Amino acid sequence: MKKFKNVFLLFIPPVIWGFSFVAQTVAIDTNIGSMSFNMAKYILGTSSLIPILFIFDRKDNKEFQKESLKPLLKYAGLAGCVLFLAAWTQQYGMELGVKLGVANITGLAGFITAIYIIFVPIIRFFGGKKTNVQTLIGALLAIIGLYLLCVTDGIGSITKSHMFLLICAVLFAFHIIIIDRYAGKFSPIKFSMVQFAVVAILSTICAFIFEEPNVEQIKQAGLPLLYSGIGSVGIAYTFQTISQKNADPTFAGIVFSTESVFSAVGGALILHEIMTARGYLGCVIIFTGVILSQIETKKNTTKESSR
Repeated sequence: MKKFKNVFLLFIPPVIWGFSFVAQTVAIDTNIGSMSFNMAKYILGTSSLIPILFIFDRKDNKEFQKESLKPLLKYAGLAGCVLFLAAWTQQYGMELGVKLGVANITGLAGFITAIYIIFVPIIRFFGGKKTNVQTLIGALLAIIGLYLLCVTDGIGSITKSHMFLLICAVLFAFHIIIIDRYAGKFSPIKFSMVQFAVVAILSTICAFIFEEPNVEQIKQAGLPLLYSGIGSVGIAYTFQTISQKNADPTFAGIVFSTESVFSAVGGALILHEIMTARGYLGCVIIFTGVILSQIETKKNTTKESSR
């Protein structure tokens, strides 16, 4: 019974993350800008972690230790800067997809984003770290799957939307590498709060420079923002923290990678998106490649989500 409970808890984060792609697509229909969306999302997300800090981090929750504040701000700030770029390229890529009429943008965004798991060992390889045959096979499968998913009518069917989503996957990979290298030195909740706060601050600055955010826009996108901010960040993060404590890291990594599947399920059930047989085949091949890579790089990809 306990094992079943742990497995059930493990599936809560990827389900929430997968359906958050639906919320992002719905928000785009309200005409809220990508920077404005992330501004509100990460303000909500950061705020939602405050009570979690008091529940799970009671020993250190009164104030940051003087000797740890500077490195915490430095490394969590770096992670936040990369996450800001990743979150923006993802939301803007989806926004472009909606405007350009890219089919099944919700599921497509989920599967392209999931390729970050494969980019992690590839980036490490160019940084001097050894890789393995399974990772290379996983990368090859991802390329084949991407071709089937994105190139539906010759090279001309690749749009700016696809390119921004691919850049987003690369940025999420860099984010994971930063998390793997530095986050273990600090309280995970404090580290997350700082990085999410950095995303909120940078998104706010850019929103007022490049867009014209207003209360009415935020009200219209209220439900998607609540789901993405509190659900995807606060609730999913909490369940991830709880469920990973008693889970095998390899199994946890595979379960968390199913968020791409749930993005496609959410797109089909809620937004009535329908992929072609070619598209579904591409998704299956990408997912297979992701699992192959995930198993071999379990220490590097299951420590913390990029949400």
